[in-house]
Amino acid sequence: MNKKSATIYDISKKLNVSVATVSRALNDHPRISEATKDLVRKTAKEMNYKQNNLAKALKSGETKNVGIIVPFINTNFFSSVIRGIEEELSPFGYHVIICQSHEDVNIEKRHLNTLLNAQVDGIFMSVSKTTIDTEHIQNILDTTNTPIIFFDRKKDIPGISTVTIDDYRGGYMATEHLIKEGYKNICHFSGDLNLEIYQNRLNGYKQALIDHNLPVKEENIITTGSSIDAGTEAIKTLWDKKSIPDAIFSSSDFAALGACQELKKRKIKIPQEVAVIGFSNEPFTQFMELPISSVDQTPVTMGKMAGQVFLESIKANGSGVSTEKKVVLVPEIYIRKSSKRR
Repeated sequence: MNKKSATIYDISKKLNVSVATVSRALNDHPRISEATKDLVRKTAKEMNYKQNNLAKALKSGETKNVGIIVPFINTNFFSSVIRGIEEELSPFGYHVIICQSHEDVNIEKRHLNTLLNAQVDGIFMSVSKTTIDTEHIQNILDTTNTPIIFFDRKKDIPGISTVTIDDYRGGYMATEHLIKEGYKNICHFSGDLNLEIYQNRLNGYKQALIDHNLPVKEENIITTGSSIDAGTEAIKTLWDKKSIPDAIFSSSDFAALGACQELKKRKIKIPQEVAVIGFSNEPFTQFMELPISSVDQTPVTMGKMAGQVFLESIKANGSGVSTEKKVVLVPEIYIRKSSKRR
C-alpha cells in the first residue's frame, strides 16, 4: 500500500510554523535560516511530501523542460547533438523531451503542438526533408514566446537562431582532398536537395572542381537517399550508364558504405581504382576493414552551442531584448584508407 503524500499544510501543522515559511524553505528562500530549511526538508521527506512541479511551473513561468525534434534518433550524429544539448542544459536544471519526425512534416507538426501544450521553455529542431512550407513554425513565433533553435537542418526564418556547420566548406574540403590525391573524374552522391545542407555540400563540390580546372559533369551528380541501399543503387546506376568515376564524394556516410560494399562485390579496388569519402564521420567509418574517409560535423559541439544559444535567448527575453544568432561551426576532415592513394 502506497504511503499518502503530505502537503505543505501538513508540514506546517506538524512543525507549528506558517505555510509561507514551509514554502519558502522548500524553495531555498534566502530569508529562511539554514537550520529551518534543513528541518523542513527532513520533515518533508519523512512525510513523503512531493512538490507540485506543475504548480511551481505555472508560478515561475518555467517548466525546466525543453523539446528536441530530430528526423531520427538512431544515428550517431543526432544522438550526439542531443547529448551535447543535454550536457549543456542539465547543470541549469533542464530536462529534455525527444521527438522523432521520421522525415514526415505532419508528424513534425504534431510534435510541435505536443511540446507547446507541455509548455516547454524552448524547442530545438532539425527539420524533416518534407518540410517545405514553414507556416507551422512561423505560427509559433507569431503566437508564443517559445524560443526555437534550428540545428544542422534549418530554414531561413527571421527570429529563429541557428547552429550549423559550414556544409559548403565541408563539400569543398572533401572534393579538394580527392583532387590532391590525383583523382580527376569525381562523382557526387548529393542527398535530398530539398534540404539546404545537401545543396551547400553540392555547391562546395562544384566549386572545388572549378577552382582546380576540372569539368562539372551533370552525369556525375547522383541524387541519393542517406542509406546504405541508396549508395548501392547509385553505384549500379553509374555502372549501368557506363559513367564510371575514379572517386566518389558522398554527402552521407551510409551511402558511402553502400557504395563501398557494391564496389567490393564488383571486384573494384578501393582506393586504387575508385576512392570514396563520406560526410558525418559516423563511428563505423573508422572501425571497418577498410576505414572510410569522412567530414566530421562535430555534433556534440553543435549540441552544446545550441544549448548556449538557448540559455542566452532566455536571459535576453527576461530583459525584453529579442536575439537571433547564426552560429556556423567549422567542419573537420578525417582521411582514411578509402581515399588515400598517395
